[in-house]
Amino acid sequence: MTLQMCEEAAMAAIALQTIHRQPRRPATELKPLDPDVVSAAIPAFFIGRNQAGLWVAREARGRIGGLFLFKSSAIDFANRQSAPARCALVFPTETFELDIENRGNPLIGLAARVRRLFARFAARSRA
Repeated sequence: MTLQMCEEAAMAAIALQTIHRQPRRPATELKPLDPDVVSAAIPAFFIGRNQAGLWVAREARGRIGGLFLFKSSAIDFANRQSAPARCALVFPTETFELDIENRGNPLIGLAARVRRLFARFAARSRA
């Protein structure tokens, strides 16, 4: 495990702790981009946060996407997936969820499972 992976795991734990402090809002459904705004020849990625505070990068047509701890990691992912050409980046103001397989940080899935485990443990201890 690299130092960067350890740092991202620690940041994931911190980000997941904030879930309990933030009010839940419904996630925004991503709509297709208007062809007058972005050419079909240019890949476009939505970059934003989900309800857990993690960064989401999702290709506009839903072909690939991932979860990340840092905005820069989400942007790098989008640029790598559209290489050698560049891509258009769209930053929705509302939160949205990744609705396809996570091809981003593999530790995010582990962190989500740990969060659910802690939530179950906390619910039992309150009962």
